Amino acid sequence: MANVRDLKKDINYVLGDIIEAVYVWEYSNTDKDTKQSEAIIDEAIVTFDELIAKVNIKHIENPKAHFKSVNEELETKGRALIEKINKLG
Repeated sequence: MANVRDLKKDINYVLGDIIEAVYVWEYSNTDKDTKQSEAIIDEAIVTFDELIAKVNIKHIENPKAHFKSVNEELETKGRALIEKINKLG
């Protein structure tokens, strides 16, 4: 992990790309209900807020381990959201 700024950018890019993928799906499937896709967008926004709040915590005993866990959480939650997009039907 290079620094906090890079982690924040990663969070922004990953979740932004997921939201963009949902919008592309909605645009490509105008005949389908968007309740599930909107729920994925909402979940991505909540995840973004939670992860940024964790990154902004000050006075951490072990910053390296803390930021590594935030990065791992981003990967886990990002993959889960991508799976949900893939299951949209």
